[in-house]
Amino acid sequence: MKLLYEWGIPSAGFLIWIVLTFIIVPAFIRYLRRKADQTQRVFDKIFSSALGTPLILFILVLGLKLFLDAIPPVPAKWDKYTDAVVLILFALAVYLFVDKLLIEVLRRYGKKLEMITPSEGVVKAIYRSIILIFIFLIILDSLKITITPFIASLGIGGVVVGLALQDTLSNFFSWAYLVSNKPIRVGDYIQFEAGKEGYVDRIGWRNVRVRTLSNNILIVPNNKLVSSHVTNFYLPESELAVLVNVGVAFQSDLEKVEKVTIEVAREVLQETEGAVKEFQPFIRYNAFGESSITFTVILRAKEYADQYLIVHEFIKRLHRRYRLEGIIIPFATRTVYIRDEIPKT
Repeated sequence: MKLLYEWGIPSAGFLIWIVLTFIIVPAFIRYLRRKADQTQRVFDKIFSSALGTPLILFILVLGLKLFLDAIPPVPAKWDKYTDAVVLILFALAVYLFVDKLLIEVLRRYGKKLEMITPSEGVVKAIYRSIILIFIFLIILDSLKITITPFIASLGIGGVVVGLALQDTLSNFFSWAYLVSNKPIRVGDYIQFEAGKEGYVDRIGWRNVRVRTLSNNILIVPNNKLVSSHVTNFYLPESELAVLVNVGVAFQSDLEKVEKVTIEVAREVLQETEGAVKEFQPFIRYNAFGESSITFTVILRAKEYADQYLIVHEFIKRLHRRYRLEGIIIPFATRTVYIRDEIPKT
């Protein structure tokens, strides 16, 4: 009778606890999810999605703990192992909850952060490793195992790994800078060292892929890109000035040249794809050159790649109009004067 009282009642209670857990908790989770759908708050949806399995495991561990406290004490040599099992299961429940929560956050917000999307696997691996290391150290401490040597080993191992993976870590921290500061974004047109340029196609945790206008892919390590002088033609906006240098003969009527040039520039902006139609073009004379008076025509394009067609159309139409108006675009010439006789000294 004593055996039935000491073991039977706790065992029956634990069995009932398990059955009720698998009946009540799923119903409670469904209730939370319906409420989250009604409130339309993102955090409520994330929390309810992450709570399912971890909550069931947590309540089962709690029941197991109550069962172990209710039954007769186990031998001392086994006591610490039963406590370790409870702690491991509890830590597993916490780990599953945190993991599901962070995965749900990445799933919902990663799409809004285009730079993070290609590197979700790395982010998951990092936070999972950190959580598991902490859980492992807590379990060792509960088993009365000294964790100081493990911490020292982790420190030494971290130094060794850091030296071995110096370039990889440099690229990773450069990626973190690109993600947080956003000096470049996917879709931006950039120019960096040695005149290399193109559209940012992908930003990963190791490198950035740049698609050139010739439809080739440049793969640039993150640390190289961060340490380079980069021009982003999409910041602060994608529109940019298009400068075209022109020269006319010295005897030209500069007022007429300015009027005709601006008329052609306006026509090009109105009729060329990729041009900013509402922009008012203008010119600025800047120098007496060796064979011409030079000036710059300022046009405007919607984005970097549009300037090529605008310049093409402008030069073609301006050349035709200058010929009709009699405006001369001189060749580069040099006049050499030869004296008839050498002066006597």
